[in-house]
Amino acid sequence: MELSVVIVNYRVKYLLEQTLRSVEQALQGLTGEIIVVDNLSGDDSIAFSRDRHPQVNYIENQENVGFARANNQAIMQARGEFTLILNPDTIITPRCLQEGIAWMRSHPKCGAIGARMMDANGVFLPESKRSFPTPWVSFCKIFGLSKLFPRSPLFAKYHLRYLSDEEPQCIDILSGAYMLCRTHVLQQLGGFDEDFFMYGEDIDLSYRIVKAGYQNWMLPTPMIHYKGESTHKDSMRYVRVFYDAMLVFYRKHFPRFNIIFYPIVKLGVIVRASMAMAKRLLKQLLPFGNKPVSEGWPWVIISDHASEVAQRAGIDQYLEKIPSTGSHNVLIDDGCHTCAQIVDYIKANSNGCRLAFHIFANRHGIVISPKMA
Repeated sequence: MELSVVIVNYRVKYLLEQTLRSVEQALQGLTGEIIVVDNLSGDDSIAFSRDRHPQVNYIENQENVGFARANNQAIMQARGEFTLILNPDTIITPRCLQEGIAWMRSHPKCGAIGARMMDANGVFLPESKRSFPTPWVSFCKIFGLSKLFPRSPLFAKYHLRYLSDEEPQCIDILSGAYMLCRTHVLQQLGGFDEDFFMYGEDIDLSYRIVKAGYQNWMLPTPMIHYKGESTHKDSMRYVRVFYDAMLVFYRKHFPRFNIIFYPIVKLGVIVRASMAMAKRLLKQLLPFGNKPVSEGWPWVIISDHASEVAQRAGIDQYLEKIPSTGSHNVLIDDGCHTCAQIVDYIKANSNGCRLAFHIFANRHGIVISPKMA
């Protein structure tokens, strides 16, 4: 078997089904297996997916054991030569797997590979390529120097913004949303460190892969990652959990810096938490701040059966081609477009905040939007 795909699910029913659809299309021509671990979602995610994807191996936990432990449940039983760690809110393409496997087979020292992740509107996600959070790199991130000097190799190493995202790059850290790894390396390392409940476990695993003598690479193959509420950088919960994870990482890998780094991180948490609180208060004071940016924009429907899609989606007026001016919601019908075509279309037509992309899940008659994540 060439590939095992491991997906940990938590309360993203329709996004999971879309991810499974993209994985099945991407696996065509490969021998593989798909393992979904559900962390007690409390909805009908698994029943819904099992009816539509019965060939998937489902593991249903009776409690939320966290991202690391849930992944390990599947990693330790993976049978593929390679294992793909994948988020349940992603869309991948055959190129992602084909190019990734080919690269690893031609680069024996490559231990893991990431892809060029985009958000739902085609905007490049900087976490696709990151550097190890050394004390200096972390200091620059916590206190905003990396944002002030985004192209500086000195100040902006955390997200490596000065490296092209359209070329293969040997980097330090890969995102846990998409990590294509050698299975024997993953299993020898024991998978993810379960001391990390959420956030930081991908940084830790990437670090251990490099310490084991392998390289991590990002390939410029595009994919989509819907970023859920848990990753919103202006939420106080994110600030607290993320920086707590960073402390776990430092205690484990840089113990001699604890006495210096601990107060710096605590100060960073206070600063970031204060900023998060201020943003939240501002949104509550300004009513329009709680509305999606795309609310009220006219619709464009990309489909061979636009009138039928419009009727099922409850859209009264629409265009069938993206105009050269103005802001629009763009609805792509997955009934007549493969996942690869959808990803390529969004990448080709991405234009900052002018367009908001959505996918019409034809088999369910629902509109899949970023707000569902």
